[in-house]
Amino acid sequence: MIYPHLNLHIVSLIAGICLILAHGLALLRPAPVQQWLRKFPRSKGAGIFFLGVDAAWTLGIVWTMDMGEFTYLRNTLLVVIVVATFLTFRYVDEFLAVRALGIFLLLLAEPLIEAAFLQPETWRLLLVVWAYALAVFGMVWVGMPYVLRDQIDWIRQSKALWGAATAAGVVYGGLLAACALIR
Repeated sequence: MIYPHLNLHIVSLIAGICLILAHGLALLRPAPVQQWLRKFPRSKGAGIFFLGVDAAWTLGIVWTMDMGEFTYLRNTLLVVIVVATFLTFRYVDEFLAVRALGIFLLLLAEPLIEAAFLQPETWRLLLVVWAYALAVFGMVWVGMPYVLRDQIDWIRQSKALWGAATAAGVVYGGLLAACALIR
């Protein structure tokens, strides 16, 4: 286990609050959020930010994890991560923000799933479903980053669709948070 200290209730509460805040903001202030989302896929600043977070997170994982018989490769992997991050920053201009966000979602899914691993509560599946959705979106966006741009355009096309999607996110976050608070 990479994150042995995670608690299902705390992780679910944090995830629920994050969903409520993000989707609540999008529900209450649709115009600025849609404008920001429209610019996000080609945002160099967001790409650099997420790429830096991804690199730091990956370095932390490789630095601290038990690699068993591959421990002798740790230093090599650390160098490879730094070099790959630099090369990605330098040569991947097209949709860097989307690709880096996809990697972030893949990294984020693991602690969410690990927090729910072997827990007796059946509501843990709410967290697991969300984590797998993040992982699937992350894989798609890394491999086909233009899909996020198309998804943003699709969801922005009608007020009803935007409202339904943001309200669903608030409700799902509320369910996660409520289940985390009820013991």
